[in-house]
Amino acid sequence: METSPVVLVTGAAQRIGREIALHLAAQGWRVAVHYRGSAEAAAQTVASIVSGGGQAQAFGADLADESQCVALVPAVHAAFGRIDAVVNNASLFVYDDLASFSMESMERHWRANTAPAILLARALHSSPDAGRPDGAPRCVVNLLDQKLWNPNPDYLSYTLSKAALEAANTLLAQALAPAVRVCAVAPGVTLLSGVMDDNEFAASHRMTPLHRGSTPADIARAVRFLLESPAITGTTLLVDGGQHLQSQPRDVMFLARDTLKAPG
Repeated sequence: METSPVVLVTGAAQRIGREIALHLAAQGWRVAVHYRGSAEAAAQTVASIVSGGGQAQAFGADLADESQCVALVPAVHAAFGRIDAVVNNASLFVYDDLASFSMESMERHWRANTAPAILLARALHSSPDAGRPDGAPRCVVNLLDQKLWNPNPDYLSYTLSKAALEAANTLLAQALAPAVRVCAVAPGVTLLSGVMDDNEFAASHRMTPLHRGSTPADIARAVRFLLESPAITGTTLLVDGGQHLQSQPRDVMFLARDTLKAPG
């Protein structure tokens, strides 16, 4: 029987999720590559893992649909014969502020960023445990955001959904111990997103104390560290170049834009 551990990475078809999936596969994890609409990209991620000697399968699901979300962990367990970890990476990131906030926007972000992570953690805890060779508990790693430690009112619904997930990180760690650990990684500016352009992205990195933000590889290494650290639960690693140490009245995209517009 295959005993190498299995990890489900949500939103693993591209961007940070893909980097996490590739990194874990290179370290011997079998990877369930989740996607919602990016079937072709998910297939390419799986192909990259397999060509490197790893094992992976793609699983499509709309995590905002409760029935599809609940069915995902059992599907992974059925395919691999076990599941040892879940990395909740999939996320909705749509701009709003106080003036444009709506219940619909809040609900969309909640259903994408918060509720699925809770349902998947519960499903991992409930799934049959094949037993890790090292005897370690299973693990959930949630992707948060450094802005929870450096708040500003931009991306209001997104921020609230991540704040709820950060609170759930603690509650789940309490509720699911000792069988499942629950941890988190909080990235800073890592990849272009929203309407940020290349110059603004570079400027935002220079604004951090380390003059660099986080890279997808940085996030993947942090996720692996938590997955392989059996004494850690209920805590968050901030991987952001120190961005959380600086008070920022607006999202870093707008601050970077203002910096580039400033004379001299």
